[in-house]
Amino acid sequence: MLYTELLRLWDEAVRAIDSRDWQGALTNLNQITDHNFRTKFVVASTHIALGQVDLAIKALDQVITKDSCLAVGFFQRSAVHMMANRLEEALADCIWAQKNMRENPVIDYKQLGLRYKLYSWQVLYNAAAVHSRLQQWDKAREILTAALQERGAGKSNLDTALEAIFRKEVLEPLLVPEGEVFRPRKQEIEQLKPRDFLGEAKVITSLIPNDDFGGFDPLRPQTPGYYEPKVDGKDSRYMIMKSAYVAKGAGELTVPAGAELFLYSDDDKDGLAVVIYDGKRGLVPSFLLERMGKKNKAKTKRIELASGIPHPPALNPPNRPQGPSQRSLELYPSYTGATHTTPPTTDNSTGVPAQQAYTSPQESGSVIVKVHYTYTMALRVPLETSFRDLQDKITEKLGQPAMNVRLRHRKDGTRALIPVSGDDKLDSLEGVAESGRAQIWCQNEDPLANRTILYQMVALYDYNAQGPEDLEFSEGDTIDILSEVNDEWLEGHVGGKIGIFPQSFAQRDIYSISGASTD
Repeated sequence: MLYTELLRLWDEAVRAIDSRDWQGALTNLNQITDHNFRTKFVVASTHIALGQVDLAIKALDQVITKDSCLAVGFFQRSAVHMMANRLEEALADCIWAQKNMRENPVIDYKQLGLRYKLYSWQVLYNAAAVHSRLQQWDKAREILTAALQERGAGKSNLDTALEAIFRKEVLEPLLVPEGEVFRPRKQEIEQLKPRDFLGEAKVITSLIPNDDFGGFDPLRPQTPGYYEPKVDGKDSRYMIMKSAYVAKGAGELTVPAGAELFLYSDDDKDGLAVVIYDGKRGLVPSFLLERMGKKNKAKTKRIELASGIPHPPALNPPNRPQGPSQRSLELYPSYTGATHTTPPTTDNSTGVPAQQAYTSPQESGSVIVKVHYTYTMALRVPLETSFRDLQDKITEKLGQPAMNVRLRHRKDGTRALIPVSGDDKLDSLEGVAESGRAQIWCQNEDPLANRTILYQMVALYDYNAQGPEDLEFSEGDTIDILSEVNDEWLEGHVGGKIGIFPQSFAQRDIYSISGASTD
């Protein structure tokens, strides 16, 4: 949609919010077809005010998708997740909000149109509120104590929150205040008003005497033909100058050749006629005048189309040429950097693959799984397929033992690769599939003999091994921590390899928000 239309609807929605007309604001916002993260945040705030928690979560999901570094988006979604009793998601949002604060004690969103300052202690407060709902009172008290060390205004309620934790009372989450939303820039809204850059038209010259019309001829109300001055008892008519004439005496007019003028009378002495030209009355020689018939607009010939012009194209485009299917139902790996690939077997008579897909990827009851390994491959399976059956199919294709392969998936809004069989309580692909598609990461995990996993961390950046003892990994990988070498280096396990790596290249998934060690 046009950006000017988006600005108009956005401004009307904000005006409705200022008057607490939440339903009217939502009506304007629903007319926007191309949202940005700021307008989606307004949608989420409207749903929160109306008590529509599930719709608010969906809108905030789209806000974070459009801007994955928006700390206030994670902060707002953590509070709404607590309202929906989704405590694990709320704690993960607090972690990402703290990370996107980038060690700043405060972020002012005024330049983006939101009159709100997000403080680091507010994010910690919401994390403590999550732990209070999980009955983890010691953890909540530890986080609130750390929040007291943060800089920023408005920390008076932290003391009250600590007293509530000592009494083992659940804390209420903090939200962006009601009515505080992203607003369009004032300069852009002012530019939506129409402006008259040309000003009012003024008549400079006209064939019609005393003409003061300032519009365009197609819009001019007039009868067909020329304007005829009323002259009683005289043979008045329009004439044309056969050649140019320059005034030589008093009362004469200078008229160019071919000019149209109105003749009053040609009975004057010395062969001069009284005429009107360019709104002026004067004299010109009679022998230079040539009679002209009145213009008749009805005689304008209509331009007919020449024969042989082809008809315009049809509204519906022609069918696409039928060719070999680009995707097969079978599992075909696509090797990165491969020099050549073997095409599927085709029928000699039709040129169509023998195992051509007879159904679309959106076929009901099935899902296309994109598996990321050392290469990427795709597989269509029923939607209700369990992860154990999916693991058997994948390991059969890879030729790896099932015990050495771990399947992981990525939650919305996070970069961590989480095992599909774990605390998620996911039984089948229905929990990770979306729009008939799903993504699974497959890691080759050699069994760890006599080693204990202390905890797990998420890789923040790619790390290339600097020596044979280093552990190499990519951004988003989940690293099993086996031991702490010192304050700066850790020993970890990922992808079947064990090695050491800098602690600053990874972050603890859930409990790192307080900055303290955990059980």
